[in-house]
Amino acid sequence: MIKRIVTSLSARIKNKLNPKSELEILKERGLVYGRNFNFFNSHIDYGHCWLVEIGNDVTITNSTILAHDASTKLHFGKSKIGKVKIGDRVFVGYNSVILCNVRIGKDVIVAAGSVVTKDIPDNSVVAGNPARVIGKTSDYLEKHREFMRVKPIYDTYWPNKTQEQINIIRKELEYDFGYDE
Repeated sequence: MIKRIVTSLSARIKNKLNPKSELEILKERGLVYGRNFNFFNSHIDYGHCWLVEIGNDVTITNSTILAHDASTKLHFGKSKIGKVKIGDRVFVGYNSVILCNVRIGKDVIVAAGSVVTKDIPDNSVVAGNPARVIGKTSDYLEKHREFMRVKPIYDTYWPNKTQEQINIIRKELEYDFGYDE
């Protein structure tokens, strides 16, 4: 009995000292994701995360992924559920929502504030509510590759910038844009 109490207390202390991240908990619950998955201040459907698959080199920022839709729950006692698959090399911009039963192809950029309600093909830039294809990722990247030849580029990672560097950037970007580390 004492051994069980000590073991239980040890586990509780360990969990408080080394709590699991949200991503670790979601993975234990069945979320599948690939290499180099960057997940910033976002939410993945906790109750149905086992229906979500995320590829390699994906970044999701301040966004929500839902694998269920509870709008039918009140009337039928059941929620609609569906898989969400996100391909490789996808960027999901700030404050976007990806709804259930959606596939996002490879090399896709989801613009900030988009609501993805339908499948998105490979090599697409999407924006809006509902999200619509507005261009090709390859064209978007080429346009910015050209801009990087003439626009200011700053190489100091943002938390390491000095006040002097910040002041210079503010002045240089008064009426223009540049690129940062």
